[in-house]
Amino acid sequence: MTRHVSRVRAKLSLHAQRRVLGLLEGEYAATLAGRGMELNDLREYVRGDDPKDIDWKASARRGEPLVKRFVAQRRHTVVLVVSTGRTMAAAATPSESKRDRAAEVAGLVGWLAVRQGDRVGAVCGAGSDHVVIPPGSGEAHLERCLATAYDATLPAGPPADLAALLRQVADQVRRRAIVLVVADEDETSPEFEAAFRRLSVQHELLMVTVGDLDPARVPVGAPMSVDVGDRTSLPDWVRGDDELAAELARDQEDRLARWRSRLADLGVVHEHLAETDSTLVAVRRLLERTRHARRR
Repeated sequence: MTRHVSRVRAKLSLHAQRRVLGLLEGEYAATLAGRGMELNDLREYVRGDDPKDIDWKASARRGEPLVKRFVAQRRHTVVLVVSTGRTMAAAATPSESKRDRAAEVAGLVGWLAVRQGDRVGAVCGAGSDHVVIPPGSGEAHLERCLATAYDATLPAGPPADLAALLRQVADQVRRRAIVLVVADEDETSPEFEAAFRRLSVQHELLMVTVGDLDPARVPVGAPMSVDVGDRTSLPDWVRGDDELAAELARDQEDRLARWRSRLADLGVVHEHLAETDSTLVAVRRLLERTRHARRR
């Protein structure tokens, strides 16, 4: 059963598949994959591709610009690090949980890696319970990585401990890799920063934080909401309060600004997936940020 990989494919097909796939593959190749001398195939040109890669003769025959794709000189290892603390089981949108969105983010990056011939592994867990899946190839292996993280994320599970999870990655992943961390929003701590600093010496670090559903935007008539962290109920007076919603948005932006600043200091490329964001757009922004960070 390949429910998570199938969901990624379905998401792409709902958003003009050929164009979105081309954009994401172009960003991934430009960001992460080295280019060798052996021609692999041709695909449609998308914004961001190097004009030097345009095959002018093939483009003339086809009537639209086509770019050459080369076999990478070396394959990369991509490690999907997913926090499975109980707050990741909370709502991210009125129709999706945070673990749904985390699986989509990890799945998109993993699927791009698999299509490029890269190897994908996973490290997931919360508290002191961690699972390490060694890097492998193919969609079936990617599905195993995604399903392991998704099924471990439960409202009754242990709280997140991102610092401990990052230390586990440092201990288990010895060869240089591209490490994508998908986690809850949090405040930095000395333990967290020390773990990220240790990882940055060996690996290239990317991070996506998954935002919560805005409690002030929950419809008044919706069923009672419960905080999965402390099991408290959301008071009815919170719902539909525009002034409170604006205040919460300002507080969220301040916290994200502090978070981005600290992650930038640690050499981590970060993207936040807010309630109103598409996972496709967020992943593309992440890859763009990574490419620009490499050029600096």
